Amino acid sequence: MNDMIEVEIDSIRVSLMSQQRIVILRERDEERYLPIWIGVYEAEAITIALQEVEVARPLTHDLLKDVFQQLDARVIRVEVISLREDTFYGNIVAEVNGRTLNIDSRPSDALAIAVRTHVPIMVSDDVMTAAGIIPEEDLQQEEAVEGEGDFPESEVEIGEERLSLFEDFLEQLDKDKSEDQDSADDKEPE
Repeated sequence: MNDMIEVEIDSIRVSLMSQQRIVILRERDEERYLPIWIGVYEAEAITIALQEVEVARPLTHDLLKDVFQQLDARVIRVEVISLREDTFYGNIVAEVNGRTLNIDSRPSDALAIAVRTHVPIMVSDDVMTAAGIIPEEDLQQEEAVEGEGDFPESEVEIGEERLSLFEDFLEQLDKDKSEDQDSADDKEPE
């Protein structure tokens, strides 16, 4: 198996476009991030465990943790092991009776187990290289493409055009407001 990189959960975010959740994993002691789209329920399960919220009855991931304990199995770590066709693949590594088990898992479920069992979260170096993001590098690349922050003339023109449209819109609102006020003044009770 290839090299693994330890990460931690940096945050869980909501996409403004689709309301889907994204878990952001951050490489330990580095500024490289791995965003993974996850389901709403998995995001909630991870968040509940991170915030140590007490629930009246065990949720699915709490149940799985309890099953591991009852079977005298110990979760050693969870892994994001590959990325194929925009889909991440995970693995839960457990030990039972001296035997190491690799349990196929969605990364979101593996993460929900990891935060409950307090085990390391590992990401394959290949996955991190393919999908990891370094914010400063990304900004530097954008600046290089844009000529170190200078906007092309066409973008400036579009910006001015949008600004004039916005000004026209505001003027129209002012006119409508004053017309409404004038008609309301005309209809005042005598």
